[in-house]
Amino acid sequence: MAKDIYHNAVREALEKEGWLITDDPLELYNKAEKIDYEIDLGAERLLCAEKGVEKIAVEIKSCLRLSFAHEFHSILGQYLVYLAGLKELGISRHLYLAIPQFAEEKLKDHLFLLRLIDTYQVKLIIFDTLTNEIISWKN
Repeated sequence: MAKDIYHNAVREALEKEGWLITDDPLELYNKAEKIDYEIDLGAERLLCAEKGVEKIAVEIKSCLRLSFAHEFHSILGQYLVYLAGLKELGISRHLYLAIPQFAEEKLKDHLFLLRLIDTYQVKLIIFDTLTNEIISWKN
């Protein structure tokens, strides 16, 4: 599967924040259930000795298509399928959607899409495409 144009930028940004990339990509596979997907990244980091390890899965999107709203429909559908796949396979990771900062700005003009993000509790990572740094985590 082709990697998103910002794949390496998000990987670098996560590593800067102390995340260990464990899977590139993170495979969701179950032959019997016909589940066969790849989430862009799997990562983990030690919280502290008492709390253990935090594990995440990150789907990266560039949001460069002409119709932002149309592209986001596909992105949301993919996110929800991956979320269901993680649950179905018993993989305990929080799923995040990584989008560039300019996409977050575009989202502000689409109130319905913002409500969908809220309704489906989509977790977001907002990243800077120039510095390869995470600007914010939105849970």
